[in-house]
Amino acid sequence: MLCFPGAEHLLQLDLSGVSNTMKYQWILFDADETLFHFDAFKGLQLMFSKFGVDFTLTDFQVYQEVNKPLWVEYQDGNITALELQNTRFDSWAAKLAVTTQELNSGFLAAMADICSLLPGARELIHALTGRVEMGIITNGFTELQTIRLQRTGLLECFSPVVISEQVGVAKPNVAIFEHALTHMQHPPRDKVLMVGDNPHSDIQGGLNAGLDTCWLNSDGRDVPAGINPHYQVSSLLELQHLLLAPN
Repeated sequence: MLCFPGAEHLLQLDLSGVSNTMKYQWILFDADETLFHFDAFKGLQLMFSKFGVDFTLTDFQVYQEVNKPLWVEYQDGNITALELQNTRFDSWAAKLAVTTQELNSGFLAAMADICSLLPGARELIHALTGRVEMGIITNGFTELQTIRLQRTGLLECFSPVVISEQVGVAKPNVAIFEHALTHMQHPPRDKVLMVGDNPHSDIQGGLNAGLDTCWLNSDGRDVPAGINPHYQVSSLLELQHLLLAPN
């Protein structure tokens, strides 16, 4: 079953002359900054504009001083998704006399409104459809991830879609990968490739689960010490060429 209207044409273009065999049976993708743009500043600007606030770059920097450590705590399993969502908006909720839940939901709705795919994402998914099974493992939140997949027409392309908020643990915890593998009927682990932009949560998490990994390193960063992805690509187009190259 093809994911998109008109995908037959794209598949023909992408796959002509390419071997029918692939090394992997499954490709697992991260979501944010792997398939989707995640421009938190623009999302916050849009959300706060609805409260009459001109949210500046300085405001964003202050927000990130709170938000970034919370994400580390969340990925380390020290706080819950709900605690992260509420704590990051504590100061703004007090200023605006609204609840943190209202601000968080407004932010996620704004992020859904401005959602867009990374360059090459749609072409990559078209090219892989029917040749390999695809799933998503994301530390994002259900309220945003599901809407974005629906709006971009990608929801039917991925199964399972594993969201840390629902599972109760986040990448790099091996448990979230085990949860996904169970829904995948336990394929051989050397036939599963984890693709993501975060070397700590996506790559180290995948390695800890015994999976092959591919780091989407679009910024040309150095590989963190002790983390050794099987592959490294600078774009989704490069990933497409890697996956569809004749064996």
